Amino acid sequence: MYDPSMRVLTVLELLQSRERMTGGELCRRLEVSPRTVQRYVARLQDLGIPVESTRGVGGAYRLRPGFRLPPLMFSADEALSLALGLRALQLLGLHALTPAAASASAKLARTLPKALSERVQALQDAVQLDVSPWVVAADAAMLTELLNAMQTCRAVAFHYTSRVAETSERQVEVYGTVHLHGRWYLVGFCLGRQAVRSFRLDRMNGLSVLERPSTRPADFDAHAYLCASMRGEPGGFEIEVQLHAPLEAVQGQLTSWGVTLEAQGSHTRLRARRERLEPLAAALLGLDRPLTVVRPPELRQAFLRLAQRSVQAAGEWATGERAAGGQAPERPAPPDQPAIMESA
Repeated sequence: MYDPSMRVLTVLELLQSRERMTGGELCRRLEVSPRTVQRYVARLQDLGIPVESTRGVGGAYRLRPGFRLPPLMFSADEALSLALGLRALQLLGLHALTPAAASASAKLARTLPKALSERVQALQDAVQLDVSPWVVAADAAMLTELLNAMQTCRAVAFHYTSRVAETSERQVEVYGTVHLHGRWYLVGFCLGRQAVRSFRLDRMNGLSVLERPSTRPADFDAHAYLCASMRGEPGGFEIEVQLHAPLEAVQGQLTSWGVTLEAQGSHTRLRARRERLEPLAAALLGLDRPLTVVRPPELRQAFLRLAQRSVQAAGEWATGERAAGGQAPERPAPPDQPAIMESA
């Protein structure tokens, strides 16, 4: 036999997990009649829990917005999700939130039953999260101000330092914030340039929220815009390389920042745009796959410079070995297929 008290608590749990639920949904979840659901809701209201209801077509039950019911109760999966999420904050470059995350983790540990707390701690100890070297620290207070500006539909003003160290004053209508490839970005309509632009938060300072209203276009996808703008970013070299390997063999082996990979049969076409060619050339060599440089010709020169530095470094090492009485390694035989081919 079902305990009515447990059913009442189940209604409360369902309402806390959803923004709203219709009477029919509650009836199906609890396998009771609409009249019984009404009794359960009335019981919650008698206990001082603000359950609001609307009648007619589309009518539903919900908890009054802003209502919080302590203490919080979490399942094992929910507790682990929260614990790992708090630890993962360091991967987002929001270092100012580290003390708050540690405090929240301590509170979470205190609210869990001993057995569940020990299980969550054991799982946490078994998981290691590596902080990417590409992560750039961002100002958490600035991010909060941007989110507040977007919520209140207000434009913002700030000083911005470009990648060539030029500083300008900007006024921007906030369309969204995006964390991409280790960096935080503001995407919005720049009033000075009269166009949608993206700005790195670590290059912004002196942020202020203006009284000027801001209108965000419906269905604007800040993430999609940022990715597209990076692929088409002006300046630098436009790079195209044919990798002699299937897409699944190289996917995930390169940074996805400004890089697109397209399957072409048993090969993969790589496109990117870079101001400096040597870092990408070194990354391509790290794939240990044959490749063909399509463009630009300067990329072949970058490979040649890397080769010359490698020979120099190997020569210095061999000289040191001989001086120490050792023997330099034999020169490896030429590979069957060169790593760098002529242009297509």
